[in-house]
Amino acid sequence: MKVAVIGAGFGKHAAAPAYAGLGFDVEVVSPRDEDAVKAALASDADLISVHSPPFLHLEHVSGAIEHGHAVLCDKPFGRNADEAALMRDRAREAGVLHFLNFEFRFNESWSRLKELADGGAIGIPRHLHWTFFGSGLRGRKFGWINDREQGGGWIGAYGSHLIDFTRWLFGSEIADCGGITRIDGSAEGSTAEDAYSAWFAMTNGCTATHDTGFAAAVPSAPSVTLIGSDGTVELTSDTTLVVRRPGEDPQTAEFAPPPRRSPPPALTTFFGHVAEALRTGTQISPSFDDGVAVARAMDQLRAKAVRL
Repeated sequence: MKVAVIGAGFGKHAAAPAYAGLGFDVEVVSPRDEDAVKAALASDADLISVHSPPFLHLEHVSGAIEHGHAVLCDKPFGRNADEAALMRDRAREAGVLHFLNFEFRFNESWSRLKELADGGAIGIPRHLHWTFFGSGLRGRKFGWINDREQGGGWIGAYGSHLIDFTRWLFGSEIADCGGITRIDGSAEGSTAEDAYSAWFAMTNGCTATHDTGFAAAVPSAPSVTLIGSDGTVELTSDTTLVVRRPGEDPQTAEFAPPPRRSPPPALTTFFGHVAEALRTGTQISPSFDDGVAVARAMDQLRAKAVRL
């Protein structure tokens, strides 16, 4: 199978190697090369994989759909929910397969957390608490990630993954949310947040909190607690998972630390599912439907959050 990857960053250095490792014939084009993009969209590729910045998603995804291609899009899905819904609707009308790159669902430790929640290991899951602080945006040169109008911001870059995981974990949509957004250490002139603290209420009554940023002076490891009616699950650094129940010894599972190499294992796992979906003509999740749901939650959070 052939895939055309649009993207000179994550697309070139992570997505393309993941596809190649699965046996795809891979072509990589820069989103800045309009002629190359047009040629890729008009090619006989089995899949167009869009990893351009969010402000180009509508153009590139729509072009793929117009040529009848199956299409995978990175997150955040466009700049806002209106663009996301337009892309989703066009894919539906054209009858093409569509995939959203929420590959973090396929992190081994995250997947195990989901399995424990679904399997009743802690009773009925009720609340998720997630914290993580990195330093990757501190001192980084100004770019689209710092520009809210271009779809930048930590809510889209990382929060989209957390919001998707929260929905998937609880099997429920977000009914309401709020919080605060901050700019802790991004480049001068930034208009997009590099940190946010938020609460979420799900339609099924579950709740969640996210406290995260990417411009801290020093990074700190992610820490996750899932509270259920009969126990808790704690996940630290994506490597140590502990199940605690009243009157029982803790049960601990260890996972290999996320590798620094590219592509990430979770991405390869997800793309493997995408490859099978292409072979069988089967629509799978995460799809553009998930992208729209997350985009709506992000729009709601941005509108209601207090900006500091």
